[in-house]
Amino acid sequence: MMKTSITTLSHSALTLILFLSIICVANAQEVEWLSWDEATELATTEENPKKIFVDVYTDWCGWCKKMDKDTFQNSEVAAYMTDNFYMVKLDGEGKEPIEFKGKTYKFVPSGRKGYHELAAALLQGRLSYPTTIFLDEQMNMLSPVPGYQKPKPFLNIARYFGDNIYKDKDWEAYSGKGK
Repeated sequence: MMKTSITTLSHSALTLILFLSIICVANAQEVEWLSWDEATELATTEENPKKIFVDVYTDWCGWCKKMDKDTFQNSEVAAYMTDNFYMVKLDGEGKEPIEFKGKTYKFVPSGRKGYHELAAALLQGRLSYPTTIFLDEQMNMLSPVPGYQKPKPFLNIARYFGDNIYKDKDWEAYSGKGK
């Protein structure tokens, strides 16, 4: 009798865990990461292109991994970013050449590792990871944002660019950091 109760309880618990897991997966929103080429192709061919968001990272960067897990997997962040941006991951030490605005950017061996010229150009020579980059619909730089960002502050920054607030208000006025 006792064995049957434990088996039934285990089966019920397993069913509940499985059910809750399915609900969590169904509610989770995934960011669709595109390659640089895919994003620039969409930006130049779609009738109403989105802005481009670039996450510049490296494989060894712990804060990059934390931002992936905490910020980009946040359902509110993922939904907003997917709706408003073409999302690109750019390895700051990537080896593949990338074409952008008529120029080919390549990997440059330097020190123990090296860097990608496009990452250096987008980061304005400050190779700091993670750094996120916002480009407008014509692929012009809006702003690099260096460092790890938690979901809520990141969403505030993303909305500043994604909702075109930057066209009417400077960052200090928008963020309440002005005098």
